[in-house]
Amino acid sequence: MRPAKNRRVMVVGYDVATALGNNFADTWEQAAAGRAGFRRLSRCETTSRSNVVGEIPDWDPSQLPYVNRKEANLWNADYVFLTMETCRRALLHAGLEIDQQTGPRTGCLIGSALNGTDSYRIAMDNYLNRGPFKVSPYLLPNVCANLPGGKAGMLLGFTGPIFSPQSACASANHAIGLGARMIRDGECDFVLAGGVETCLVPEIIQGFANMLATIKINPKDRAAQDPSQASRPFSLDRKGFVLAEGAGVLVLAAEEAVRGLGLTARAEVAGIGWNSDAHHFTRPNEETIVRAMHDAIDDAELEPADIGAVNAHGTSTPTGDGTEVACLRRVFAKSLAGIPVTANKSQLGHSLGASAAIEAALSIEAMARGMVLPTVNHIPDPAFSDLDVVPDTSRNHKHEFVLSNSFGFGGTNCCIVFRGI
Repeated sequence: MRPAKNRRVMVVGYDVATALGNNFADTWEQAAAGRAGFRRLSRCETTSRSNVVGEIPDWDPSQLPYVNRKEANLWNADYVFLTMETCRRALLHAGLEIDQQTGPRTGCLIGSALNGTDSYRIAMDNYLNRGPFKVSPYLLPNVCANLPGGKAGMLLGFTGPIFSPQSACASANHAIGLGARMIRDGECDFVLAGGVETCLVPEIIQGFANMLATIKINPKDRAAQDPSQASRPFSLDRKGFVLAEGAGVLVLAAEEAVRGLGLTARAEVAGIGWNSDAHHFTRPNEETIVRAMHDAIDDAELEPADIGAVNAHGTSTPTGDGTEVACLRRVFAKSLAGIPVTANKSQLGHSLGASAAIEAALSIEAMARGMVLPTVNHIPDPAFSDLDVVPDTSRNHKHEFVLSNSFGFGGTNCCIVFRGI
């Protein structure tokens, strides 16, 4: 096995689709303005009180030039076209042309927690109500986790490694970390890395509600009249996360490839820390989360005091937020009060396997602009009095390093340090 090249890895472009906008520019504008993108569910019908969600606005894949009627019928898992389009736009943002030289050196790692659940639901309905021969022969490809990345490769022309990291809500950070390692070691020069989630189907919504993970809106809740207030990480009255669809893709590149092609380095993947809890399938383990944060900082050859901002996992659950704060205290000690901690899920909701890539893109953009995004809907919790969550309004804040946290069901932890360029 040839030795690793130990190359530095840069982020040269990104794009997202979120509850705040179906592209990065719209998402950023709304996020910086302190708005939240939640509304009553319209994708489907449910009797659950967890019916405030994050839907991608104005997203209609049938309007994409490469989606004809036949394609739309065959590929009925919504994450397929969402992945293809987000990858296409991320490459445009990067200014990276896929050709005979770059194509074979470009990989694609797109994670997802639930994959083509919506396609399986359609197949099951057809099976029960129309008979077994009405199950689409495309069902299996639709539910294959690697398929969206494969379809993106068919559209865009890259032929490097394609696979889908599967680590629940940490999937996108694992994709970024694995992509960075592949570039560092010389396996690829470029990697499209991120996550996608199209999770708004009745069974998934009800399942999260039944496990007491998502917020249930009762008539007295402040979100009953204003759904935008449903997600409130680190807030005194946090009651669970808001389920959201979304996609995020970062374009990673080797430093010398950036120079050789005249691309713009927007950030560096400076450090990665990843491990597992061996504890419980949903309850986080403080010891391993602390170690993941320290490992990311150590991998970047930094000290905790060097971190200028934190993008928190911040789901808005009582236990999850409390554990993350306890871990941040152990990592940063007395300096924590001076480090802004942003929870993007207060504005975007929790898009599961896509969330970490979206948060990474927003964190990198914020560093470039010398600011930090807010944690909205915040009512101070006296238990977190030492935590600066940037309440409700964006703030000017120059910083060189941001720690982005992501933790998933099954006890998967992945923390990444990005360095601003």
